[in-house]
Amino acid sequence: MAKFPATLFLRAGSANSVIARLLLAVGGGLLSSLAYPHAGIWPIIFPAIIALLLSVRGLGFWPAFWVGYLGGFFFYVSQIGWMSLYLGPVPLLALSILEAFFFGLGMAVIAGVWRWISSGPRGRLHSIRVSLAIATIWTLREWVSINLPYGGFPWSRLAMSQSESPLANWVYFGGQPLLTFVVILLASLVVTWVIEARKLGWRKPITGFTLGLVLLLVLVPISTVIPNQPERGTLVIAAVQGNANAGLFANPERGSILRNHLAATKLIPSVANGQKVDVVVWPENASDINPLADAVTGDAIRRLVDDKLKVPLIFGTITERGGELYNSSLFWQPGRGVTDWYDKKRPVPFAEFVPDREFWYSVAPDLIGLISHGYTFGTRDGIFNLGNKPLGVLICFEIAIDDISRDLVHSGAQVILSQTNNSDFGRSDETFQQVAIAKLRAIETGRAVVNDSTVGVSAVFGPDGRVLNQLPTFEPGVMVTKVPLRTAITPAMMFGSALDLAFNAAGLVLLAFAYGRRSLRVKKKAPSAG
Repeated sequence: MAKFPATLFLRAGSANSVIARLLLAVGGGLLSSLAYPHAGIWPIIFPAIIALLLSVRGLGFWPAFWVGYLGGFFFYVSQIGWMSLYLGPVPLLALSILEAFFFGLGMAVIAGVWRWISSGPRGRLHSIRVSLAIATIWTLREWVSINLPYGGFPWSRLAMSQSESPLANWVYFGGQPLLTFVVILLASLVVTWVIEARKLGWRKPITGFTLGLVLLLVLVPISTVIPNQPERGTLVIAAVQGNANAGLFANPERGSILRNHLAATKLIPSVANGQKVDVVVWPENASDINPLADAVTGDAIRRLVDDKLKVPLIFGTITERGGELYNSSLFWQPGRGVTDWYDKKRPVPFAEFVPDREFWYSVAPDLIGLISHGYTFGTRDGIFNLGNKPLGVLICFEIAIDDISRDLVHSGAQVILSQTNNSDFGRSDETFQQVAIAKLRAIETGRAVVNDSTVGVSAVFGPDGRVLNQLPTFEPGVMVTKVPLRTAITPAMMFGSALDLAFNAAGLVLLAFAYGRRSLRVKKKAPSAG
């Protein structure tokens, strides 16, 4: 480690010193936050990535790791500040430090692969080869971050920054991993061309291959028309936002959250304007009393559904079965009661459950002690059958998990209902980031997505990502929206899992060649014993 500062002074483009590298890493990490909602200045992600890439170019593994670690820390901490609203800075810092570790590893591998490719023969396609390798490693690193450990942290993907960008339609073809790949590929092409041009005194023109690839990456999503017409008719959905203090760590008056949603539901007739509503949706945790365990609450829901709505109600509550707690969505039908339910398959670690509780309690007893109980992982499918119309249901952060959406579509969902509770995050960027994911999911799945929140942002997106309806935040309201029901399978749903495997396999092959060959060279240079 004593050689670390000296190693950093390797020449790398405009980053000629350790200070310049560290400034590039910190600046790139911080700048990235402006590309994500709520600010949503999506073009800024490109200079942010360029700065991060230049900060590690030419470095060995460990120097690149530490520079990348610093950049990764600021990349995350600047985007997810909402984590500190109720629990203070410790969870925010802990998660950012953990994710920065994976980020640093990814940047170190990028630096190594970059050096390996650049050490070989150069040709007209050199910039493209380097850029494809960088994009592959970055996408692999992102997959690791969103899956490990404890299910990972499926947030802060490059794709999230592009929900309002002309590039967003790439998710139709390959989901968020493909969109991330395209974003990093475009940024890498700029970096590699600038480096090559600078070496030649800015006399190097952009090759036809590079220009053609850039045009392809930009024009394909712009020219793609996403199908959005009904294939199985339409459905009129009334999604209710109760504006309730329903946070995990809130302490509202018992029954107040339910009362808020009952009151907001009364707005349906005035909003519907004569439309016949087919189903009513409440968000996650909309009833703070389990109607299956409390007779008074159950009777209130029954009277609402049977006597007033006369259509099914889908709503979130906490249920208990066999001594275990579940974050559930109930499907309550007129005259029949609860006919189906969905339990959240992926509770949020360190919020809805504590993995390895004894260990983490020994590390941070005050924080872990706040999570007095944990929710059990659900095993039921998320399909509610409304006659012959399968509705796909997921809960809160599950909108950010690729496999959940894929499973719903392959199980027959013709529309997706995303029930969420953003109360814990106040007026922060979190809810805007989540609704950006919901928009991308609509395009990716080819399904209308109803993002119904306790406090907002609540919005309905068509299968092409177009906003069909939306409510202001922190106000009670109802969205009555006619959505198309679709059954077609998008390329992303058909090939998304295979694309993940392809990116990961290609990244591992690049890693093996870059560092495997280096190890062989070191062994050959080593003096023989005796």
